[in-house]
Amino acid sequence: MNKFISITLFLIILSNTAALAQKTTKQEVVAKDTLKSIDIDPLTPAKAAFYSAVLPGLGQAYNKRYWKIPLVYGAIGTSLYFYIDSNKKYHQFRDEYKRRLEGHTSEEFSYLDNARLIAGQKFYQRNRDLSSLFVVGFYVLNIIDANVDAALMQFNVDDRLSVKPTLYQNSLNFKTNVGLSLNYNF
Repeated sequence: MNKFISITLFLIILSNTAALAQKTTKQEVVAKDTLKSIDIDPLTPAKAAFYSAVLPGLGQAYNKRYWKIPLVYGAIGTSLYFYIDSNKKYHQFRDEYKRRLEGHTSEEFSYLDNARLIAGQKFYQRNRDLSSLFVVGFYVLNIIDANVDAALMQFNVDDRLSVKPTLYQNSLNFKTNVGLSLNYNF
């Protein structure tokens, strides 16, 4: 019985001690990012703007926004058409006025007096100048659009982030209020 007590006591003492045969190393646990990372190229907006400056619509093609190319050419082309048309009519009125000052008349503008010819010159000159501003404006807008679109393509847009308008009822007077909710799901 004495042996039994000594063996039991030995096992109890042995079970309470920790015996390590090897050196333990701590492993670091690194959490992976669950969002898909997009490689950001800081020169992409500059390339798109350069391409659009060289040839209008080429920056939109670089950004793969092909539906914008007809809009670019439609805006610039329409403005250019009105510039050319107003310039042609301005020169017609100006040349007729110069001919009248020299004493010659033509049948095309015989129904107009000199004051109407001057008013027509001013009208078409103003339209020509405005059309030239529109041509330049749409050209610059084309460059800005390509640049901004290329910059915004690099942002991570996920379905988990949403901004939605909401309608809720006020608990005091039961009137419907309009609000905006920002939701982010993890």
